[in-house]
Amino acid sequence: MAISDISLTAGMRNNLLSLQETNKQTSVTQNRLATGKKVNTPLDNPTNYFAAQGHMQRAGDLTIRKDGMSEAVQMLKAADAGLKGLQTLIQSAQGVASSALSTANTLEQSAYAHTFNTLLSQINQLASDSGYRGTNFLTNGSQTVEFGQRTGAATLGIFGFNATATGLSLTTVASANWSAAAQVTTEAGKLESALSTLRTNSAALSASLSVVTTRQEFTDSLINTLQVGADNLTLADTNEEGANMLMLQTRQNLGISALSMSSQAAQAVLRLF
Repeated sequence: MAISDISLTAGMRNNLLSLQETNKQTSVTQNRLATGKKVNTPLDNPTNYFAAQGHMQRAGDLTIRKDGMSEAVQMLKAADAGLKGLQTLIQSAQGVASSALSTANTLEQSAYAHTFNTLLSQINQLASDSGYRGTNFLTNGSQTVEFGQRTGAATLGIFGFNATATGLSLTTVASANWSAAAQVTTEAGKLESALSTLRTNSAALSASLSVVTTRQEFTDSLINTLQVGADNLTLADTNEEGANMLMLQTRQNLGISALSMSSQAAQAVLRLF
């Protein structure tokens, strides 16, 4: 500070410093009210700032995992819809086989054989159409679902099976063969075995779906916990900050008045002239 600079009285300087501090606190309070946070930068509170950042980063990583879980759920739902359709088709084929056993008319038996073969072709088509986003659990598809924030930390492997007619050991029949009761009975046994296979694998896929949906709910809860924790470290009490603002405005007005009163002593010299 140069000697030629303006000199203030001690009283004026003290009042000026107090007013500057009040203005600084007012600026901080205004920022808290505008952002709703008491910690906006590391300078406000390094410990809380970086802890909150860690919580939010982990919540963000888990949010990304939620997308993968949602896609896995849709894949499993597509497979479940396919399984229900396949069971219906196989039950229809069982009805056709039962009808073939109850007649000795070769024309009817031939018609039943044709219907049976048509149902098998539909089984192949339905199994092939039960995929979602390139993954089909009914044609030996598989998917690894990530749950943890770190790759490979927590995963679930979902493995499909071959639900086509070939995979279920179902084969087309010749019309002539359906005139023999033994052949029809053999095919009926294969259909029963196919239904059992579908039910067993359906239970396995349902268990995987249960795991994924449970982890979805857990992840939602954990993300919420992390976000609340981050907020607790950084959010401001707007009621308190509003009261602080009113008090600071009052203090600011008083400071201006005090500074004005301090300057009156210096102005008194003018009365000598």
